Amino acid sequence: MSTYPTKLAEAFAAQALQIFYATSVADAITNSEYEGQIKDKASILNVLTFGAIDAHTYTGADMSPDSLTESNAQLVTNQLKFIYFKIKDYDTFRSYIKSPEATIQKQVGSRMKQIIDQFVLGLYADVGAGNVDGTDYTTGTVTVTVTTGQVEGAGGASWDADMIGKGFKATGHTTWYRIVSRTDADTIYIEDDKDDEASAYTGAGIAGGAAYVIQADTVLAVTKSTIFARVSRLATFLTNNEIPETDRWLVLPASLATLIRQSDEYVGIGSEGGRESVQNGKLPGKYAGFDLYEVADGRYSAGNTTDGFHVLGGHKSAICFAMGMTENGIEDLIANFGKAYKALYVYGAKIPDERRKALVCGFWK
Repeated sequence: MSTYPTKLAEAFAAQALQIFYATSVADAITNSEYEGQIKDKASILNVLTFGAIDAHTYTGADMSPDSLTESNAQLVTNQLKFIYFKIKDYDTFRSYIKSPEATIQKQVGSRMKQIIDQFVLGLYADVGAGNVDGTDYTTGTVTVTVTTGQVEGAGGASWDADMIGKGFKATGHTTWYRIVSRTDADTIYIEDDKDDEASAYTGAGIAGGAAYVIQADTVLAVTKSTIFARVSRLATFLTNNEIPETDRWLVLPASLATLIRQSDEYVGIGSEGGRESVQNGKLPGKYAGFDLYEVADGRYSAGNTTDGFHVLGGHKSAICFAMGMTENGIEDLIANFGKAYKALYVYGAKIPDERRKALVCGFWK
């Protein structure tokens, strides 16, 4: 069998993928630190996270070595998209490949960019509890029951179903938890902020009358005068979590990126970085320590200018992303003249529990 169709298909696929990687925000803000190979439609890959090694004071006594702990999370490439279109003949298809300005590869690469960027930017629910900026809810006081995580409200506290999944912290807590369920307007349950383990509340009991915070319960309106302070707060979340200052990023919908450009603190234009041309929406310069990326409002599928956007940011170590092409080829049309090109893209992402603290979110409009 001739290998010519296979070579044509591989050349086209390589060009389309090159366009995707050059223009995609997702590739710029994620990592590929996984083990295993993408072989089929739902490959399971391993993502290793190692526990921190401590430094101890030396006294001359015998030393005891720390145990090197690791957690193994699984990344499943369970997102599937196919490309399938007709071509007149091999020569026509080859002309697409030979032309560096051919629109066909650009259409394929750009469409995959839009789809995958939207998928990655939709992972805001995996942001660690306590790392979200918005309008907090603090009305009333609470009592928290040990073991069950039942929270009873008093003093006017009134909770709705939209609060499920949001971060919760009461006076007396040393860490953030998240709301897992709601019984009624003054009874909710909280759990440890973990996805890779069975749901549990391992925090302390909190006596009645304690103040509390439900973080970013509602959207916060920002302006060109206030947005720097909000972005700086996201940076503070990362710093307090001991996240490195390098490789921090923030992806803004166009409606909010324009506020950045108008703010007095933005000095990207005219700087050394301002002369760089970057295809993936990266804005020149830094802002509160973040590399900034701009995308169309619609790339944030769950947001809009009325209800607000869940603006995602963090460190490149947080999101492990895998993508591959498991099917690719040219076939004869069965009931018609001509041929058709087809390709199957598979992808997925994973944020292990330990890395959720390296993500932040601004619930802004």
